[in-house]
Order: sequence, then structure tokens, then C-alpha cells
Amino acid sequence: MNNSLRVLIFLLLAVAVSRGADSSLFPFVLPWDDSSPGITNMSSLLDKPAGGRGFVVVKDGHLYEGGRRFRIFGVNTVFGASFPTHADAEKVAARMAKLGINCVRFHHMDNQQTPMGIWSADMKTLDPEQLDKLDYFIAQLKKNGIYADLNLHVSRFFPDMPKWEHMPGFFKGVDNFYPPMIAMQHDYARQLLTHVNPYTKTAYIDEPTVAIIEVNNENGLISEWWAGSLDAMSDVYREELGKLWNQWLSAKYPEKDALQKAWGASAEPLGAEMLKEPAFEKSAGPGSAWSLEQHEGAKAATTLEDGTLHLDVQQEGTEGWHVQLVQSPLTFWRDKHYTVTFRARADAPRKIAVVASQNHAPWNSFWSVNVQLTTSWQQFRFTFQPDDGDQNARLVFSNLGAAKGNSWLADASLRTGGVAGLQDSEHAGAIPVFKKSEFGMRTLAAQTDWMTFLYDTEEHYWTGMQRFLKEDLKARSLIVGTANGYSPPSIQAKLDVVDVHAYWQHPHFPHKQWDMADWTVNNIPMASAPNGGTILGLAERRVAGKPLICTEYNEAAPNTHAGETFLLVNAYAALQDWDGIFVFAYSHRHDDWDSRRICSFFDLDQHPVKLATLPAAVSLFLRGDVSKAKDAVTVPVTLNDAISASLRHGSWWDMGVFGMEEQLPLLSRVQFYVNAQTSAQPNRDVTAGLTAAVPIVSDTGELTWNMELGKKFVTINTPRNKAFIGKNPDGPVHLDDITIEPLKNMQDWSTITITAMDGRDLKTSSRILITATGYAENSGMHWATPEKNSLIDGDFGKAPSLVEGIPAKITLPFPSSRIKAWALDEKGQRREEIKVQPSGTNTLIEIGPASHTLWYEIETGNPVN
Repeated sequence: MNNSLRVLIFLLLAVAVSRGADSSLFPFVLPWDDSSPGITNMSSLLDKPAGGRGFVVVKDGHLYEGGRRFRIFGVNTVFGASFPTHADAEKVAARMAKLGINCVRFHHMDNQQTPMGIWSADMKTLDPEQLDKLDYFIAQLKKNGIYADLNLHVSRFFPDMPKWEHMPGFFKGVDNFYPPMIAMQHDYARQLLTHVNPYTKTAYIDEPTVAIIEVNNENGLISEWWAGSLDAMSDVYREELGKLWNQWLSAKYPEKDALQKAWGASAEPLGAEMLKEPAFEKSAGPGSAWSLEQHEGAKAATTLEDGTLHLDVQQEGTEGWHVQLVQSPLTFWRDKHYTVTFRARADAPRKIAVVASQNHAPWNSFWSVNVQLTTSWQQFRFTFQPDDGDQNARLVFSNLGAAKGNSWLADASLRTGGVAGLQDSEHAGAIPVFKKSEFGMRTLAAQTDWMTFLYDTEEHYWTGMQRFLKEDLKARSLIVGTANGYSPPSIQAKLDVVDVHAYWQHPHFPHKQWDMADWTVNNIPMASAPNGGTILGLAERRVAGKPLICTEYNEAAPNTHAGETFLLVNAYAALQDWDGIFVFAYSHRHDDWDSRRICSFFDLDQHPVKLATLPAAVSLFLRGDVSKAKDAVTVPVTLNDAISASLRHGSWWDMGVFGMEEQLPLLSRVQFYVNAQTSAQPNRDVTAGLTAAVPIVSDTGELTWNMELGKKFVTINTPRNKAFIGKNPDGPVHLDDITIEPLKNMQDWSTITITAMDGRDLKTSSRILITATGYAENSGMHWATPEKNSLIDGDFGKAPSLVEGIPAKITLPFPSSRIKAWALDEKGQRREEIKVQPSGTNTLIEIGPASHTLWYEIETGNPVN
């Protein structure tokens, strides 16, 4: 054996060991610059140039262009990915068109200076070279039939603005009311949108390729206040909000003593002490009313120091709740007021949680608050109303296991009552900004006024920004405010288009947000979720009469069930009759287009399994292969309903708050009718049509979410598209006259789609694409756990990406004498012919790992158009 051969064998063995994967995996990389014709090329669905029919408009609650419905299947380009070189822009735009992408959302452009952002070094003026790259990219997108969605404020830290510790990212919430920040938003919009693109000869305010302008990403005054992130804001912001607050109160209560009279009703003094050993007379443990819980290997100990409980966490948990201090049993009643007080400090800044919850499975929480400890003693007081009750409940100091270290607690108390209107030092004209941490101390009348003030202030911001864009700048594009939930649906309905965001199994960072070496992504398929996974949360925020788009959607890598991602969301988006789905993201990378591996949690551009499923997914939604649901459930919501819901849930309220059955979006269309004049019952029972029976079949009969015992899969059965998604069944799945039988594979889980690619029904189609996906990973991935929910040091491994070939038997309703089939290469080109077999009057096609592919082309023998 010569030295070269020894080296080759050694390298091959090293690769096999390092990836720790099944030996049947093979490389499969879709070239970053491929726009070649072929059966997988979806660019025929795109009209060229984008905007050639005029601006996208809203008609009958949907997007239209040139008098016909317009649906979006888009992507996000993030940070530097929005600024490719001219040569790369041409290739990226053409490749996007091949994938069926018809809109690009330009996201986080405002975060940094060149080369990852649009700013010059001063973070106030646009960098000319970056602007030129953006202009050329948009011109290339336009040429290829791809629209633009321009985001304004996403992640810019406004320069020269005071910051404070633990503030929300990018001044969220504050930029809804603080005039200098709003002025900066106006200035950025003016610089960007009135600029003339030299390659299209048109300013962006007049460019029909710009379908959408978004005001502010994942932002809202109510949501940030509700999260408590504005409680400690700098004085300059507190003074501005306080001025607006007192002006609002003066307008509502012009009469002397009217405010005190309104707020003073239903005040409730403090009641008796509910805790045993509130002064920590004993160390937690046997003989004490307090118990110390330790889970999953976390270790901690308590000692008593002059009425102070010293907690020493010696080994952190994988979750913060793996160490918690508990007193039980206690009784909490729904909607009754309770006040908890305590003093605390820590040896280093750390966040703990205080929770009222069940003292038994399923351990539901009735109320909770996060508390930021410092090295100095602080007095904390929280008054709350549980949203449920239980006579076997408990009070918990939780999140103690998030990090090693020491904390001290003293003078704990839990009492009923503690509600007042005006405090002793307060009077009309001098009412301080309410803190979320102290909100429960106020009477319902005071709380309602505060929430209504926040609501009015936030609505003024969003509608004011829309007026500025449309009336001052004369922008002709549709305006989106922010993602629904970060702002109440009834406010966002004031703008042109309603937006939502959703992720299945978003990365979880147990100790520090966005620590790329310390995270988990649950390796769970959505097709096995009994309630429809993300479909519920998206559908429950739909507003009647407004287009609904989802500008951020994905299943986070390295989840090994990625093939389901866009098949599921696109199918149910079509059932719900939404108007757009955007992948988050195409890429976050500046110029690394040819990485040939799955690059991160979210990037689509090099994920082989997600890319391979796009022809079928795009057909389901853009082409309309899935029909909209026949029935629609409409839930009316008045302004008072919206304020009441915001009092209970902040901005994160949806149709579930009004009693809608969570599985209903799998069956029928659902929508709010917001800003209704009077409260009314839904147009039909929001729980009708659903029982414990499974599967859940859409009212069109085309989509089935199958949760029968031992069956966890979804099927799609339309004239032009058939699909199986999920856990392998015990036998074949019959979809009319087509049969799909997945066979044993690495996870006993797969997605298999059969799509007519010429626009005709499968029965009459001349060309069919079969796609089969399952497990995928990168070379050299080192899984941190057997569940494959994390990677050692967060390392995503090396190129090339590896996939499994899915074995399956597929029966098509054509005589075998007419059928030809090919395994396709990564470009979707024919690589080798595969054999077909007769099965009565039908044809049996067996696919599998030997073909080293994820997709197959079928010629049926039917006449070509």
C-alpha cells in the first residue's frame, strides 16, 4: 500500500468518525449561483420585471398587482447579505428567481456601518458604496421578477441617545414616543426612500418594485412596558412619557377631584400574612416552611444568617428552574389581589423569577415576574391578580439555577389586597409614569386609564409614521407597522397590511442570550404537534379585511426534520388564504455565498433539504395548489375589548383570548374583526367542528393533520400536489389514485411530495417532480446530546452538507410503458434514469439512497402543452 492510499483511507475514516452519522449519508449541495432551466426551476411563476403591472395594492382584504391576486413567497437578507457585489447580485437574484422567491425583505440594514450595514461611520448618513450595492441588487431583483420589502428601523441604536442598564434592544418602545428618536426615523426614511436608484432611474418612493415599507421591527410601546423593560428607563425618557401621560389625564379628567374619585373606587388594603416563616426563621429544608428544589444535577445549599436566607448555587442547571425556593401549600383565587414583598441581593447581577403556580402537575403558573438582583439590597413589592386559581398552590423563587453564585433573601411576605388609586404624594397633574412592577398596586380604573393611554400613544406613533411616509414623502408602497403581537392587532389594523412572525423550535439560550456556544434547538418535528404547531399562533392574529403576511418564518437548524418547514406553513397559509410568507432568512452573511454547508440556525441559501422542498412548497402557495377553506370564523373585537385584553395580556392577545379552539385553524379560516362598534358573538361557535377525534381534516378535504394513535403525520391531497410529511406509517398512504409508502430510514420520518410541474392536474400532467427528504447535517458536526438538540461549542461543522436518500414506494396512475423517471443532480438536471415497474395498470417507482438525490423527474407520457 503506497503512502498516498494510506493518507486517503485515513482521511475518509476521519471524516466518518467526526460526523458520527449514518454511513448512507451523501453530499448534496445546491450551487449558490445556479439559475439553470429544468423541472425544478420555478421562475415561470414570476412576472418580469417586478412592478411591471404597477404598484402592489390592497383590494378586498388581499394583495393585488395589475388587477389580480398577488401572493408572496419571500426571503430576508440580513446585515451584509443585503449588499452583494454587482457580480454576486446578478447571480443571487437569478438563483432566487429559480427557487420561486418573489420578494426580498431587506432586514437589519440599519444595524451597522459598512460593510455589514448601510451607514457611514457617523451612523447618521448613508454610505455611498453600500447604497450603490443595494441599488444594483434591487435592480437585479426587479429584472428577475422579485419585489422588495424595505425595512426602516430594525436594529439601529440611535446615536447620542442616553442608554440604561437592562434596556430593551435598539430603544424599542421608547422610539414610539420620544420625539428625537422619531425625528431620526423620519430622517433615515427620507434619505433612503427619496434617493434615486441610478440603475432603475426611480426614487424608492416611486418604485413599484418596492411592494412594502416596514416602519419598525418587533417593536411596540405596550409590549416593552408590559415586559418591564421600561421600568428603569433614563430620566429624559421618563419625563417625556410622564408629560404625555399627565396631558392625557388632564384631557379626560378636567374637573377637580375627578381623577381621585375615579381611581379611588375599589381600593383594597393589605390583609393577613399568608406565609409561614416570612422572616426566614429556619434554613430551607426539613422542619422549615420553605423547601429547596434541585433538579437535573443542579446543586445548591441554604444557610440562615440573622433572618436572611443565604442561597449558594454550587452547580447550575441546564434550565434556570432547576434550582428554586418554594413554599406550599397556599391558596390563590382567580382575580383576587395579592401582594408579595421581599428584600434581596446577589454577589453579581442576576435575574430571578417570582412565581405563583400550581403545587401539582401540570404546574401551571398563575402569575410571574422577573426580578433583576444587584449587589446591593433592594426592596421589591408586587401586587398581582392570578389568571387562575388553586387551593393547592405555591409561591416560588425560581431561575436560581441559571448560574453559579450567591443570593440573599429577607423579609418575605404574601398578603391579600394592597390596591390603591392615588398614592399619598400624587395629585392631578403630577402622576408619575406607572411601572409594570408596581402596576398591580393600582385600582382597575387607574390600570385601565394607563393602558388606554399607552394604547393611544402607540397608535399615534404607528399612524403618524404612516402619514409621514405617505403624505410627507409621498411613498406609494404599502405600509406595514410591525409584527402583530409586538403591537396589538387592533392597532396594526390601522395600517395597510398586517404582519406576523413565527418560528418552530427557536433556539433557546439557557444562560446568556445569543451565546452561540451555549444553546439548544429542540429536535422535534412540527408535523407531530397535536395542535398544529406554529399554524395556531399565526392564524389567531389574522385581521379581517387586511392582507396577512408573515415576514419571518422558519424551523431552526440543526433540527433534522427541516424538510417539513415550508411545506406545512405554505399549505396552511393557502388554506387560510393569507397573502405572504417570508423565510427568515436567505442569508446573514456578507459575501460567503458558496459555503456549501448549513451555516446557522436560520439561513436557507445553503440548506439542501429546505431548498429541495421549495418547488413543491411554492406550488402549494404561490400557484394556489391548496384551496382556501370554505368556512371562516370571525371574532369581533371592540376598542374596549382590545383595552381589556391588553390589560390581561399586554400586546400579546389573539383569538384564543376570546375562546377560540386552538386546532380550529387546521379546519377553517379564522380572523378578527377588530375595531367593531359593538361587542357581538362570533359568526359561529369558535369551538364548533372539533372534538377529541382525530385526524383533523380541513373543510376542503385537502389537508389532514393526523394524530391517531401511532400516527403523527400530515398529508396534502390536491389535484396538482400530493404529499406525506411526518412519522413513517405502518403501510402505504393512499391519496386518491396515488400511493406513497415511506420505508425504513434514519429517523422513520420523511417528507415526500409529488407535484405536477406543468400546471395541470397530476392525472393529465406530462412532467412530475418527486421530492423526498429526511435527515441532514454538515460534515464534522459534533452533537452534544443523544437527542441532537445542540452542538459542541455551537460548531455547525464543515462543508459539504450531507443528506440521506429516502427509500419509498410510489404508485402513479399511468401505465409503466409510458413512464420514464430520472434521478436529478443538485441543479435539478437529469443525472441517471431509474427503472419503473408495472403494478397492475399503474406504475410503481421505488426510490432510495442508491440514487444519491433528493428529487426525481417523471415523464408520464401525457401530451406536452
